[in-house]
Amino acid sequence: MQPTADFEKCPFLVIWEVTQACDLACVHCRACARPERNPSELTPDEGKRLIDEVAAMKVPVFVLTGGDPLKRPDVFELVEYASQRDVRISLTPSATPLLSRQAIVELKRRGLARLAISLDGPTAEIHDAFRRVPGSYAWTLQAVRWAREAGLPAQINTTITRHNLPYLDPMIALMEELDIVLWSVFFLVPTGRGASIDLISAEEFEQVFEKLYEASQRVSFDIKSTEAQHYRRFLLQRRAEMRRSGNIRPLGPMFGGSTADGIGRAPRGINDGKGFVFVSHQGEVFPSGFLPISAGNVRQKSLADLYRHSPLFVSLRNSGNLQGKCGVCEFREVCGGSRARAYALAGDIFAEEPCCGYEPKAAANLPRAGEPAPDHIRL
Repeated sequence: MQPTADFEKCPFLVIWEVTQACDLACVHCRACARPERNPSELTPDEGKRLIDEVAAMKVPVFVLTGGDPLKRPDVFELVEYASQRDVRISLTPSATPLLSRQAIVELKRRGLARLAISLDGPTAEIHDAFRRVPGSYAWTLQAVRWAREAGLPAQINTTITRHNLPYLDPMIALMEELDIVLWSVFFLVPTGRGASIDLISAEEFEQVFEKLYEASQRVSFDIKSTEAQHYRRFLLQRRAEMRRSGNIRPLGPMFGGSTADGIGRAPRGINDGKGFVFVSHQGEVFPSGFLPISAGNVRQKSLADLYRHSPLFVSLRNSGNLQGKCGVCEFREVCGGSRARAYALAGDIFAEEPCCGYEPKAAANLPRAGEPAPDHIRL
């Protein structure tokens, strides 16, 4: 494994929500997107200034997201500008008629490094019900084919909820049929429209982890999780089991390296505000798109200053602030639990991960509800 990156100075991943405008109406949408653009979005010049800051910080991965980035007419110009500044840039468009073959070819020509498209079910019935637009499934598969024809590496993003959990096996089978470089599996954080969707249980998280791990041992593409930091704990446990049996295999993309298209894999320990930054369409800087607490705005302060020095980000990078079993867990430096999910469900960014069933060795010493913590584990 690579050593933990210096997240005090530089994030591994910066995501810029270039717009919240989108023609879909997904049931889990973090942004509660709508068809019209907001007039207070960062301007093209402000966007280029942000790209300059990302380039100066030498951020390994930069993503333009939304809403639907293709709702911004200057998105091609922004992609080209980032590419010219040697920024490895990805784009997460919505599967709508805006994502045409011509648009994909033009994005490739302008220097886009990877196209990431959402697919949330193995059939049109399941996916389109999730996206609430008929035809989205077919358009998604067509866009993947167009990307590969253009020589543009493709990534699939899938959000796991109770809606599609029963179909995980056929979903994995579908991923194996597609020529993709990465499958990014998102685990729901109940915020935005997603607040009304039932989360899967901690036990079901573990079941999904097992299926992802088993698939990772045979598929040609990489698999990573988003907002399921405890998948790293799961992988390390599997590694320990393999070591004991004398059968050592790679852990997968969760611990550094790079994918086939040269875009780096996230180092261990990355978390909301810890190697990860989200910039909203209006310039607000958040620890992630699912954790709606702002550290400030890039219109007033530089991204580097906000990331390195804001009390919010500094506190999130200190694992000593973690509470409950996350605070005493032996995996807290490589995991740390989803700070976004803790905030969404407990109202506290440092509360223990609510969807982790693992019991740390030191958890037996934690006080029961209403009891004071012993001095040696007081948080």
